[in-house]
Amino acid sequence: MNKLVASADAALDGLTDNMTLMVGGFGLCGIPENLIAALVRRGTKGLTCISNNAGVDDFGLGLLLKTRQIRKMISSYVGENEEFERQMLSGELEVDLIPQGTLAERCRAGGAGIPAFFTPAGFGTEVGQGKEVREFNGKMHVLESGLRADFALVKAWKGDRFGNLVYKRTARNFNPMMAMAGKITVAEVEELVEPGMLDPDAVHTPGIFVQRIFQGKDYEKRIEQRTVRKRS
Repeated sequence: MNKLVASADAALDGLTDNMTLMVGGFGLCGIPENLIAALVRRGTKGLTCISNNAGVDDFGLGLLLKTRQIRKMISSYVGENEEFERQMLSGELEVDLIPQGTLAERCRAGGAGIPAFFTPAGFGTEVGQGKEVREFNGKMHVLESGLRADFALVKAWKGDRFGNLVYKRTARNFNPMMAMAGKITVAEVEELVEPGMLDPDAVHTPGIFVQRIFQGKDYEKRIEQRTVRKRS
């Protein structure tokens, strides 16, 4: 029951080259910063990363792109990273772009043991090319497969050593779905509490989905885009 490990480095034990990772987060919110930093230190190569976005040039998954540790990105929004753009256009990085809702459902389906599902998103576009198509209620749908990963790396606000997790506001984005879909799910938390201190009704990810947990540190609260106006 005790899933507590000492550090991010210890939490990644067994993660090797060419594995598939799910990495939680939305923009720069709710991303596992300590685990990404540990991956940079490990130098693990050939990674396939499933994530809503690719971070920015000097933060989030952008750090792994900078060190050429990512071979393939499976994501939905990649517009904030110039290095990502360069690698994609030069053919250095394989990219699979997926509608955001479809990506979320593919992660959820993988965690729920659902191998595939039909969705109208992407029909008649490049997203639907080569996929099985079927009509439901007069509307065309494409077949999408559930996603699984060797490791799921998630970040929560609070957690206990049994692995129960609570996310805070926007950080409750892709993290809950991805936590379900990893063969090994590693959670870093801002605050680690004793079992019984979390309200059971407030738990977003039950500990049964989490194999390792640790308390992170040195979190950086970044603003992805700052828009200001001139004083009148």
